[in-house]
Amino acid sequence: MMRVFGVLCVVLLGCWGAAEVRAHTHHLHSTKEREADGSRTPRDHVHFEGGEHHSEFDHEAILGSTKEAEEYDQLPPTEAKRRLEVLLLKMDRNNDKNIDRKELHSWILRSFRMLSEEESAERMDEVDEDEDGYVTWAEYILETYGINNPDDQKLLEKEDQAEEQRLLREDRQLFNAADKNIDGRLDEEEFLAFSHPEEHPDMLPVILEQTLEEKDTNKDGNIDFQEYIGDKGQDKDREWLLTEKDKFDNEHDKDANGVLDREEILAWVVPTNEDIAEDEVDHLFGAADDDGNDILSFLEVLEHHDVFVGSEATDYGDHLHNLDRFEDEL
Repeated sequence: MMRVFGVLCVVLLGCWGAAEVRAHTHHLHSTKEREADGSRTPRDHVHFEGGEHHSEFDHEAILGSTKEAEEYDQLPPTEAKRRLEVLLLKMDRNNDKNIDRKELHSWILRSFRMLSEEESAERMDEVDEDEDGYVTWAEYILETYGINNPDDQKLLEKEDQAEEQRLLREDRQLFNAADKNIDGRLDEEEFLAFSHPEEHPDMLPVILEQTLEEKDTNKDGNIDFQEYIGDKGQDKDREWLLTEKDKFDNEHDKDANGVLDREEILAWVVPTNEDIAEDEVDHLFGAADDDGNDILSFLEVLEHHDVFVGSEATDYGDHLHNLDRFEDEL
């Protein structure tokens, strides 16, 4: 019995220790990530992943900061609720002590912008080697690709580095487009456009041309289904092809003319935060609108504070669940 008790203590202490590392597992959005079909990975790509719901996304969608979300995980429930109520007062634009769908949608879009700014600032700190508040192309490729001399024509010329060659070429195009004053370096605002080009209208033409360069093999300015699936279609089964064809016809080809034009291509490859925010509103209302009146009262939000911002109690519940599972296995 003492041995079992000792093992339980070790496991429980291990859970609490692990909380230091995994209390808030964040998945930062990366513009370099792509979906299987070539589109850019949407911000909510880890909200539901592997059949599991990751509440971290919900917390960041409300707080607009990975760092603040981590801080909330360490707060007692009473303090988490107090701070959340302060946010609700800001979120409640018409001061009726309720949060409607439009107010929540606007707030989440604001949070997404803040998250992008936070992510970009962190990335800029990594790249800005001389800490002068600017990122040069030389600094970027040194930190990202390990290239010391940007003028070396023999860089990444090996056949097995074709993917890196493409990424390097696309990064250079995006860098030049973000460099508005053409001074060869990116300030904080320019670097934000470079690191999150899908969120900046001025950068969308570059994304479009890059997609056409990669996919439009017959150079007609459109993308047909064969170009859409590319080489991947050669080793896929019939079911996969039918699924992709249905997606192409019913989701992407809006005018049903058999090809994707430039507007349809952008709608396909660039995820819109508007739609992602709308989905998140639906999710949060489903979790907290207890009376089903399509309005969230302050009380409903605060009673479900763990859904919106998390707290110490949320992690504690995780540890108890882990302990219960361990006891069942004994």
